[in-house]
Amino acid sequence: MADPNDSRPTPLGIYDRPSRPVISGVEIIALALSALWLIGAATFFLLLEPPAPETAGPATGTDRLRFVMTLLAVFMPVAMIWVAATAARASKVMREESYRLQAAIDAIRQAYVAQAQGRGGMSDASVQKKLDEIAAAQKKTETALATFHSSREQPAPVPASAIDPTQDHQAALPLGTRVEDMTPPLGRADLIRALNFPETAEDTEGFAALRKALKDRHAKELIQASQDVLTLLSQDGIYMDDLRPDMARPEIWRKFAAGERGRAVAALGGVRDRSSLALAAGRMRQDPIFRDAAHHFLRKFDQMFAGFADAASDADISDLANTRTARAFMLLGRVAGTFD
Repeated sequence: MADPNDSRPTPLGIYDRPSRPVISGVEIIALALSALWLIGAATFFLLLEPPAPETAGPATGTDRLRFVMTLLAVFMPVAMIWVAATAARASKVMREESYRLQAAIDAIRQAYVAQAQGRGGMSDASVQKKLDEIAAAQKKTETALATFHSSREQPAPVPASAIDPTQDHQAALPLGTRVEDMTPPLGRADLIRALNFPETAEDTEGFAALRKALKDRHAKELIQASQDVLTLLSQDGIYMDDLRPDMARPEIWRKFAAGERGRAVAALGGVRDRSSLALAAGRMRQDPIFRDAAHHFLRKFDQMFAGFADAASDADISDLANTRTARAFMLLGRVAGTFD
């Protein structure tokens, strides 16, 4: 039986958070109170109030004033109820935003304290230990991938009767040939899908593209660097699905691939979310681990895109720009001053 935890999204900080409900408890209470008041007012004015005396003459000013006061008595409390409901909902939203901002400030404060402790010699050992753990995990992953690759491509055994002892069946391989050099080249569609990462644990196409990309040495380095920065950004509450950047035209991306920098490619920094930019810039200044990971990711993305743009169409470039990895590049590139 499958583990129920396997159906949850991978917690890499790259997925969208659940949205707030459209109708909250405040609106439900306001609807109930409004309905009760309208029913009570209708009961009073239609059933309990004695009928007005009949007059032969036209309606007087007193009758019109009485009608206006009746409307105010019926609908004014309903309006006040909804004003109170709107104020309560706005107060709830402000409290949630305040909690989120406080959590981001606490994360920045913790990073600053950790950096201050590291100056006294306390964090060097922990950082070295973490780097050793990452290296060990990477080595284990490479070993597993190599085992999986070799087990799938192992040829069927040849019958002994079909072997000619007079012939040499050993294939001639040049010295220094690696497994990565023998794998077929990675397709552009698979690379784009892998750089967006799987949506959920059931995204079989995303995982298949990711496995293909991890067999390519250059794509593997970029994917690992992208995963590192996305995880670090999620610690400050920055998620790529929350960003809605202004998309640049493919010719701007081709200028970037050709080596142009600065204002000529400023349109690539289309991320306008001030909160995400401020949090990323603050951590870039205060956290050396985050700063090294960000610069390493930007360098790997630059190297990958320089080769990708040569044979890619405008549609391929547009699809790549919509991936989570490209959005992280837009955010960190703008923070690092790549587009200044």
